Amino acid sequence: MTTLHGFVFGVYPYICLTVFLLGSLIRFDRDQYTWKSDSSQLLRTGLLRWGSNLFHVGILFLFFGHLLGLLTPHAFYGQFMEASVKQRIAIWSGGAFGVLCFIGLSMLIYRRVFDPRIRYTSHRTDIAILVILWVQLVVGLITLPFSWAHSDGAVMIILADWAQRILTLRSVDAEVLAGLPWPYLFHLVLGMTIFLLFPFSRLVHIWSGFASIGYLFRPYQLVRSRRLGLPHGHLEPPHDVRSDRAATGGQRAHPAAGGQRAHPVAGVDTKPQPAAASAWRREL
Repeated sequence: MTTLHGFVFGVYPYICLTVFLLGSLIRFDRDQYTWKSDSSQLLRTGLLRWGSNLFHVGILFLFFGHLLGLLTPHAFYGQFMEASVKQRIAIWSGGAFGVLCFIGLSMLIYRRVFDPRIRYTSHRTDIAILVILWVQLVVGLITLPFSWAHSDGAVMIILADWAQRILTLRSVDAEVLAGLPWPYLFHLVLGMTIFLLFPFSRLVHIWSGFASIGYLFRPYQLVRSRRLGLPHGHLEPPHDVRSDRAATGGQRAHPAAGGQRAHPVAGVDTKPQPAAASAWRREL
């Protein structure tokens, strides 16, 4: 078991991170047309509206909660917050948003499996990744009673130390993790597996979601005319055209009122236009 734990918690994380980063980069470079979420909103919107909103609100909070909770050193928050307090905050907030995410994800799975139109247009990987996320979420909710039983924050510190050692390329003591209850270990392994499957599923659209934040900070788009060196106001209609429009209230005059004569079949104006107006239209 020592060798197995050493591989699962000391080597497997780097395999998953490597495939996650390089796989996403290669897919974006080679198959950009598959870089999408394959939304089925046009086929049916019923459960999608509630399910998608609940799922995304819950999963985003859980993702950033895990990210900050695991990667924030204890020396940083220990100056103003005890580990036990942080763990209780994580239990209550994670439990609340976990339930929201569970409800939304269950609605999305039901819609994709039991709606014939959605099922017909779904790939097997779409359903598989939803089921994997659902199992991961359920196991995460199962860990809440175990975390409440260890309210001193010791388990949270062990998990955070493991995650920080992985990212900083330091050695990991797998035996310490092996002593934790099984829901924590299963949650860790399945979470790493999701990163391993990430580049091969529709989850890659998460990259685009984070990249869209750059849209808020991009410079304004400047649109310039290709006609250079033309005087100011060259796109304004000539004076006689403005006068004709002002006389008719901005519309063409009716033939019966002495205006332009229309073609008897196609309704095309046959009255010669003023030279200035014709030149203005050609310029546009």
